[in-house]
Amino acid sequence: MSPPTATTQKPGRLARLGDFAFRRRRLVLATWIAALVVAIAAASQLGGDYRADYSTPGSESKAAEQRLADRFPQENPFSVDVVWQAKDARSPAATERIDDLLAGAQKLPGIGDGVTARDAQFSRDGQIAVARIPLSVATTDDVPKATGERLISMAESTSDAGLRVELGGQPIEAAQQGSVSSEGIGLAIAAVVLLLTFGTLVAAGLPLATALFGLGISSAVGGVLAAVIDTPDWSSSVAAMIGIGVGIDYALLIITRYRGAVSAGSDPRAATVEAISTAGRSALIAGGTVVISLMGLFLMGLPYNYGVALAAIASVLVVMAASVTLLPALLGFARNKIDRLRIPGTGRVPADPSRAPAARWSRLVQRRPWAAALAGVGVLLALATPVLGLRLGFPDAGNDAKDTTTRQAYDLQAKGFGAGSAGPLMLVAGVDGQGDRDRVAALSRTLADEPGVAAVEPARFNADGDTAALTVIPTTSPQSSQTEDLIHTLRDDVLPRSGLHVDVGGETASFVDQGQITAERLPLFIGGVLGLSFLLLLAAFRAPVVALKAGVMNLLSIGAAYGVVALVADGGFAGSLVGISEATPVPPFLPVIMFAILFGLSMDYEVFLLSRVREEFLSRGNTSRAVTEGLARTARVITAAAAIMVAVFGAFILSPEVPIKLIGVGLASAILIDATIVRMVLVPAVMQLLGDRNWWLPRWLDRVVPELEVEPAPAR
Repeated sequence: MSPPTATTQKPGRLARLGDFAFRRRRLVLATWIAALVVAIAAASQLGGDYRADYSTPGSESKAAEQRLADRFPQENPFSVDVVWQAKDARSPAATERIDDLLAGAQKLPGIGDGVTARDAQFSRDGQIAVARIPLSVATTDDVPKATGERLISMAESTSDAGLRVELGGQPIEAAQQGSVSSEGIGLAIAAVVLLLTFGTLVAAGLPLATALFGLGISSAVGGVLAAVIDTPDWSSSVAAMIGIGVGIDYALLIITRYRGAVSAGSDPRAATVEAISTAGRSALIAGGTVVISLMGLFLMGLPYNYGVALAAIASVLVVMAASVTLLPALLGFARNKIDRLRIPGTGRVPADPSRAPAARWSRLVQRRPWAAALAGVGVLLALATPVLGLRLGFPDAGNDAKDTTTRQAYDLQAKGFGAGSAGPLMLVAGVDGQGDRDRVAALSRTLADEPGVAAVEPARFNADGDTAALTVIPTTSPQSSQTEDLIHTLRDDVLPRSGLHVDVGGETASFVDQGQITAERLPLFIGGVLGLSFLLLLAAFRAPVVALKAGVMNLLSIGAAYGVVALVADGGFAGSLVGISEATPVPPFLPVIMFAILFGLSMDYEVFLLSRVREEFLSRGNTSRAVTEGLARTARVITAAAAIMVAVFGAFILSPEVPIKLIGVGLASAILIDATIVRMVLVPAVMQLLGDRNWWLPRWLDRVVPELEVEPAPAR
């Protein structure tokens, strides 16, 4: 088949945009500064508080939560647990101090009232007690972090030689979490890698300046977003890390192209136009795939994901705009000074990229494409194998660091009342007359005899007498698979035989429901993201084989990352390397967030590489040589970008919180796998095997697919 050829054409829209930004650089820079000031001012006046409802709409646990709120307004399924230990937990010396603590706690924002030491549950030996203070707000995310911090301080001051006080509950979990990975750490790591890559302070500073503008504006937008939609507090960190990552990725590609054009003899203005026309186009396509993957979060039907998705999308859109407007303006200021302030021994690039190590590696892979492809797929499948044992669920406080108050409270409760006391189930039943009251009493006796149930507290009836609530204590911990089995047994077998309409709720049941809904909707989410990304890549490269290959490669790398997460979450040797000594379930939101972030970021590298390969192919018409040249000319920038992301995401592993550790493991391993096995082995091997078939496009499809603006410059 005859290859397509590059034709002379008028400057496209991106070329004109890059030229305008270069010429009117003062105006463009002033506009971005004004946008930053306006965004910060808007956030200070219009910004809202971060909050989120983590319940699952349409689930049984959500129905139970709603019925409790309607029929028992004085009760709340979420609480702060005050756990104390003494020789005699009922003694006046202990209870008086606990009453003072409880009285002070119930004056804090988000904490309910009406609880005293007399309402506590005492262990059989009388040494351990727990008092549950219900929250006065709808969700745990509505409790201010300052409330949790104040409670921890109060508990510490209440403890003495004869009285030990510990606290449990989500508000305490949130208060004791530290911020290990931050925007500052990410930017510091990025600065080092950029210096090593470019070798000059000026060149390294431009991507950081672009990322900082994007970070400032997108953070302000996220604050305003929190005022109009429920947005978790951790969404700001996710959006910032994505913004830093893609912003530096895109600037790396554009500046690398700019420097190459200048080295080849182009003047700064022409080099800027070429960089924006080619590398800038790749950045926009890559950014489009990131946006599409994040939009897929809406398919999950979990409201707290919406705020995360919108905050991250806003961050990506801002850095996309900065890449094709602010960056060419900064290049206009830098011009030939971009190589000033050189760092000795860094940034050396071979004069002939075809002689670079990446080119030699590519030719080695292309000489044995079948062996390389099979080896690469084999490694990825081996890494993905543990995903077969992946269990979705929320780690309980038993996985917290041993020196945290939530872990200490969990251990005390497990010692005094059994592991299940940390996650009681709330059963809510509709009642109509004395017959139903008798059925509630019979159900209590049945539940008490059910395997897996440690205790059933006496039924409580609301003032109208039309609803009953029972608290069931499992024998196993909230994160145990046996507790999940118990919930399914109650719902599918025990409760239907009671003759009552009963909903099973509580925090543990809510987590189980979210895991189940996530597992059911995950294929829809992945399919939707893959389908839309395929259409975008098809329009960009006009090559269905290339678009399909990109999706399959990304699925393999993300599957391998899922396998690494499952292996680490299983504890053992792999888990101990990151501080997880016992098996733990994987939070349901983690594979979803991982896929949304990683599919977009890994597609960045795919687009960067394939754009250069396609450009070389359009120029020379030789697929094999195009693959070698494309890999040689992009390996350095992709490696630098991947190194930044691996280091930044890897910092999450240092967190004491298990979910955050797993996020760090998943994101860092996926980027590492994608930048090595996929880009350096599978892509050149598979493209070598396919040859010119990479660019096959049926005539009927050629007429249907819209053609995105393609502006290839002469290959160098």
